[in-house]
Amino acid sequence: MTTLSSEAPDRLVLEGMYQAEARYFAAGGPGSASFDTLAPFFAPDVVLIQAEHLPYGGVWRDHAGLERFFLAMSATWDRFDLVEQSFLSDSSPLVVLTQVHARSRATGRELRFPILQTITVTGGRITEVRPFYWDTAAIAAACTPVDRG
Repeated sequence: MTTLSSEAPDRLVLEGMYQAEARYFAAGGPGSASFDTLAPFFAPDVVLIQAEHLPYGGVWRDHAGLERFFLAMSATWDRFDLVEQSFLSDSSPLVVLTQVHARSRATGRELRFPILQTITVTGGRITEVRPFYWDTAAIAAACTPVDRG
């Protein structure tokens, strides 16, 4: 299990979480990998606020909530690659622009889209994540099978 110092610079905390997230998904993600890989990077009372109209939209709270979020993300996406990241700030709240290449599990459709996140780090742990998607309708549509009936 990874341990973090409460004095860890905010950006290092986030970079460590992204590395742990990559290891988590490489090991099979939810159901195959343990959330213990990610837990040290998040405060026990962490809040993740996703756009309501996404397949995994809503407010996800605490470690149990994040585990459910990762299950929902894994059910939605067969592939979710963080292709390029630009850190627009190095201290909390961090602002990160990420270019994503994703493939819907339900439809096989592939998308490339940006996500802008604000991430609050307090005491060496992530306490809040707020992603902004430019086009939630396009993402939802790509993940919704077409009814041919």
